[in-house]
Amino acid sequence: MTSYPSTIGAPVEHELVIKKSRFLAHVAPVGSTEEADAVIAGIRKKHWDARHNCSAQVSGLRGDRARSSDDGEPSGTAGVPMLEVLRRRELTDVVAVVTRYFGGVKLGAGGLVRAYSSAVSEALDLATILERTLLVQARIPVPHADAGRIDNLLREWVARGAAALGETRYGAQAEFEVWMPEPAMTALEEELSAWSSGALRVTSTGLSRVADVAR
Repeated sequence: MTSYPSTIGAPVEHELVIKKSRFLAHVAPVGSTEEADAVIAGIRKKHWDARHNCSAQVSGLRGDRARSSDDGEPSGTAGVPMLEVLRRRELTDVVAVVTRYFGGVKLGAGGLVRAYSSAVSEALDLATILERTLLVQARIPVPHADAGRIDNLLREWVARGAAALGETRYGAQAEFEVWMPEPAMTALEEELSAWSSGALRVTSTGLSRVADVAR
C-alpha cells in the first residue's frame, strides 16, 4: 500500500527555557508553501521584539518541498535542525517557527542545535498526528426496501476503520458510496455478503483520494 508522510491536526505552541533564553515554538498545519510563509510572517509580526524567529517548513503530498531559515543565528544551528525534526517525524504540510528571546547567556553552536530541535520536537509531542491514507471509491447498489438497514450497517462499518461514506444516490436503486483503504474492500464484500445472504456486491470505481486520519 502506498505510504505518505503524516501531518498534524491543529496548531500547537510550546515554550522552552534554557539558560534564561526563551524558545517559543509554534507548529502549524499548512496547505502550501505560501500558507507556511504567511504563518511565519504572522509570528514575526507578533514577536517583532524577539532577536530571532527561526523557521522550517515541509509541504507537498510526499514532502518534496522544504525550506528553513536561521534568521540571524549561526548558520546551521536553527533552521536545519528544526527541519531535521520534521523529516525524522515523517511529516509534511507543516511549518515550525521558534522565536528566541535572548537571555544573556550564549549557548554555543551545539547548545543552539539542541535547543531549537528540542523546542520543535516537544511541540510535536503535543500535536495530534494525522496519518495520510490512500482511499479507493466503491459503490454498492441496494434495493430501496433494504436501504435504511444497509445505511446503518455501513455507518457502523466505516466507524470501525479508516473509511468514510460518500454521497448516496437514489434512482432505480439506492447506491451507496464508500471510500476505504484498498485492502479493506475484501472485508467489506464479505460483510455485505453476510448481511444480504450474498445478494449485495461492492463495485470499485477506480477512483482514489488521500485522506487524513487521526493516529
